[in-house]
Amino acid sequence: MQDLAQLLRNNPYPGRGIVVGKDRVYYFIMGRSINSRNRIFSLTEDGIRTEAHDPALLADPSLIIYHPVRTMGDALVVTNGDQTDTIVEKGSFREGCMAREFEPDAPNFTPRISAIVNADGSFEISILKHQENGRCLREFFAYEGADEGVGYFISTYQGDGDPLPTFAGEPIEVKMPEPDVVWKALNADNKVSLYANVGGEVTLFNKNLGD
Repeated sequence: MQDLAQLLRNNPYPGRGIVVGKDRVYYFIMGRSINSRNRIFSLTEDGIRTEAHDPALLADPSLIIYHPVRTMGDALVVTNGDQTDTIVEKGSFREGCMAREFEPDAPNFTPRISAIVNADGSFEISILKHQENGRCLREFFAYEGADEGVGYFISTYQGDGDPLPTFAGEPIEVKMPEPDVVWKALNADNKVSLYANVGGEVTLFNKNLGD
C-alpha cells in the first residue's frame, strides 16, 4: 500500500485526482496554463463548483468550469468534469458514465474520472479513456467499502509529459492522510484547489485565496 502524501510529493502533475476512503473523499485540481490555474472551488447547495478567480483571465470555460461534487439522493457524486451533471440528471452513475467519453482536448484526450459514494459505504470509481482507434474505453471499479485509514486513488494522468500520459491500471490503494497533509503534498506550482469531505464536514483549499 502506498502513502498518498508521498505519492503526490513524487508526482509534479497528476492533473485532477479523486480519493475515496471509509470516512472521507478528496478531490483536487491542478493546472499548467493560466486558464487552468485561474480557478477556485466554491460551495453550492448540493456540493461545489469551480469558478474563475479572475473573470478577466478566463479564456475558455468549456473544460474547466463545472460542478465536481453533487449529491444524488443519499449518494455523493465526484468527478473531474461536467459528467457530474449527466450522472445526476440520469439518476444513475453507470448510465451517466456510459453516456460520456474522454475530453476532446487532443493530443491529451484527458480521461474523465468519476466516483459515487453510497450511504452504506460502498463506492464505485470510473475512468473513460481514449483509445488509439478513437473509441472510448469505459472502466468501472466497484468496492464494497474501505478499511479505516485506507483509500483508493485515481487521477487523470500518470505524471507530467507532452502529451500527458493517461492514468493506467486500477485505482491505487493508499494510506489516507489528513486534508492539510494532502494539500501540502501537492506540487506548489501546479496545485489549484482541494475539496475534502471528512465525515460529512467539507473543507475547501484554494491557492488563489491564499491557502
